[in-house]
Amino acid sequence: MRRAFSALLTGGLLLAASACGTAPNGSGPNTPAGTAASANVTPAVGAACEALSQAYTKNMAPYAQALTAVATDPKAVAEAQQALAAFATAVKEATAISADQQLQAAGKEAAEQMRKKSADTKYFGTIKTPDDVSKAMGPTLSAWLAPVQRHCS
Repeated sequence: MRRAFSALLTGGLLLAASACGTAPNGSGPNTPAGTAASANVTPAVGAACEALSQAYTKNMAPYAQALTAVATDPKAVAEAQQALAAFATAVKEATAISADQQLQAAGKEAAEQMRKKSADTKYFGTIKTPDDVSKAMGPTLSAWLAPVQRHCS
């Protein structure tokens, strides 16, 4: 269980850090002083990345808790599926506010991957140990969110 929460904390910090430097005026902490922000960081992208960070913060803990419950009680799958589906919806809604069509498409792609996996009972059937939870919370979730992270880093 400690690993799951460690993965949760690490993942949250990584996403929050990836949103840094997306300030609309190009003055984010990852933007060197005196230089312009990168071309893909516009106010609309920055706002969507901030919304994505908030969606992540709001949905990560419920998903982590539900997934951890699955490792100890296979009957908890429905709650984990609902948590992942809600997370997917939040990702799609957060990126839909962007005027950047590529970010919108990336958000839709990430959300579709997450929603598809939320309906996959075989996937949740593989969650049996804290290590399985850690893998699902770390590399797997990162892979699902990779399409949007490219725009928000």
